[in-house]
Amino acid sequence: MSGSTFGTLFKITTWGESHGKGIGVVIDGCPAGIPLGEEMIQAYLNRRKPGQTRYSTPRKENDLVTIQSGVFEGRTTGTPISLAVLNETQRSGDYSEIAGYYRPGHADFTFDAKYGFRDYRGGGRSSGRETIGRVAAGAVACALLKELGIEVCAYTRSIGPIQIDYKNCKKENLSSSPIYMPDLTASAAAEEYLEATMQAHDSAGGVIECIVSGMPAGIGEPVFDKLDAALAKAIFSIGAVKGFEIGSGFAVANKRGSENNDAFLSLEHGVAQKQTNHAGGILGGISDGSEIILRAAIKATPSISATQQTVTRTGEPISVNIKGRHDPVIVPRAVVVVEAMTALTLADQLLCGMTARMDKIREFYKK
Repeated sequence: MSGSTFGTLFKITTWGESHGKGIGVVIDGCPAGIPLGEEMIQAYLNRRKPGQTRYSTPRKENDLVTIQSGVFEGRTTGTPISLAVLNETQRSGDYSEIAGYYRPGHADFTFDAKYGFRDYRGGGRSSGRETIGRVAAGAVACALLKELGIEVCAYTRSIGPIQIDYKNCKKENLSSSPIYMPDLTASAAAEEYLEATMQAHDSAGGVIECIVSGMPAGIGEPVFDKLDAALAKAIFSIGAVKGFEIGSGFAVANKRGSENNDAFLSLEHGVAQKQTNHAGGILGGISDGSEIILRAAIKATPSISATQQTVTRTGEPISVNIKGRHDPVIVPRAVVVVEAMTALTLADQLLCGMTARMDKIREFYKK
């Protein structure tokens, strides 16, 4: 199976299955000298860990990470970093009955169509548990970005029809909201919506917003490797994502040029100051120095206990009620995954951008 490697210079390869012995990632190309410890990575993994609220799967996993290589005396060595998390509470028997049919909304049918075989134990590589490797690697990417004064912050923008009011948003509210919303009033309303959804044996979707601050201007490659294109690929690689926006996103279709253009006001330390940020911090596929703003639309959890129609592997129509341990909403635990994939993309683009100008190369190697 190809497609498990991401990045050009800051490159990661994830491995493992939902019900295998463990999950992990190998990071190649991380510069030496970055402060890094297991506790730093664990803080990110704890944000996606299951069983923390009633709005996540009851599967109990500690998701404890161990650094196998690439770190010595609290700093990266420049060699490949290997990170591993052992699976502790696999209950493969919960999934034995789905071996003979295709679950609606899952990758069961497409994996069979491609490989003629599938790991039905929780979805195998297509399980949301695969994102452990992404988040662990994203924590390392965030440590790199921190050294450059760049911060990546994602949060829940909406659950179903309930959306945050930016006037009520505070970053410190995120730790108080079980669904990771910065607006606690909206969070309470969204929790009521989720309770009703769960009572109906159904699930919910939502939107995750991510803001990058401190990004320098001039990062990203024109044409095929635009920064926004790279971010779109990274975010769309997350299994539950069905939509992506940069800046004003789809709303630009209803704006005139005079409304959508971001007026330049001044140049400060080589960075253009804009009146608005409809472009979301990226122009011509290259960062403009303002905040990068992106959004990901997350579908409702496909595993629901309500009756659904499907077919067996031999084509026989049947009705099913999905059993097992499933999230009634994916969004809160996916927030850190969006954050991680954004950080991985930016770290890679920053390293690739170092070769763009001869004067910068000459300055770097000047003796």
